[in-house]
Amino acid sequence: MFAVGVNSSVKDFIEAIKRPDAIAAGYIGQFIAKPFFGFLFGTLAVTTFNLPTAVGAGIMLVSCVSGAQLSNYATFLTDPHMAPLSIVMTSLSTASAVFFTPTLSYLLIGKKLPVDVVGMMSSIVQIVVAPIAAGLLLNRFLPRLCSAIQPFLPPLSVFVTALCVGSPLAINIKAVLSPYGLSIVFLLFAFHTTSFVAGYHLAGTWFRKSADVKALQRTISFETGMQSSLLALALANRFFPDPLVGVPPAVSVCLLLPKAPPVAFISALSMNCF
Repeated sequence: MFAVGVNSSVKDFIEAIKRPDAIAAGYIGQFIAKPFFGFLFGTLAVTTFNLPTAVGAGIMLVSCVSGAQLSNYATFLTDPHMAPLSIVMTSLSTASAVFFTPTLSYLLIGKKLPVDVVGMMSSIVQIVVAPIAAGLLLNRFLPRLCSAIQPFLPPLSVFVTALCVGSPLAINIKAVLSPYGLSIVFLLFAFHTTSFVAGYHLAGTWFRKSADVKALQRTISFETGMQSSLLALALANRFFPDPLVGVPPAVSVCLLLPKAPPVAFISALSMNCF
């Protein structure tokens, strides 16, 4: 989250003001369509696949968090001129997750597992808002230092991500490798794919008369399909007593990291072909 702040600037937010309609579409995909799909696949996990309730709750939790910075990189690969908009959409959705994530978690999961809404809000402020604010301030007042550390942030982020993912996967390795572990992978793959497609068609309908409709479709598709699963993982470890709740977020991270480049490549290829 600190890297998001370091790579953002006031100029990025000025760019966002020029496209409030795109931001609104991103919000609908992020906090309405995606939670709906999360609730759908989380319910299917329990009712159809006979998975533990905690697993279904973990899938729903993944759908309640904000967009991932990975969507910014995917957008940069396909539509560089849309990267500032993508960064702003991710930053704003991450900041507003202070309200949306606890609320959605309570609505979708609150009756199944205990959720500390106040504590979750406090945790999101510490995990999300504070690092982003620190990065923005560093970028604003110490640009030289910011430029000096920027090359080290991507590998550092990958290393920290590996540590965050490795721990819950190691703890729950038997669950991941069990017969229902494959079901979790399938359900999360279907969830992310459905979110990508929904975001793409949502933007296509909303901006069908816009000259840059295809670029907007790809940008909003990435924003809708890529979630901050690490945030979901941190919240699962902090607020849910059953460690199985952390398995879907951990698997989601493992799915998104290798899935993002191919999705971006296919999008870029289709852009060049059509």
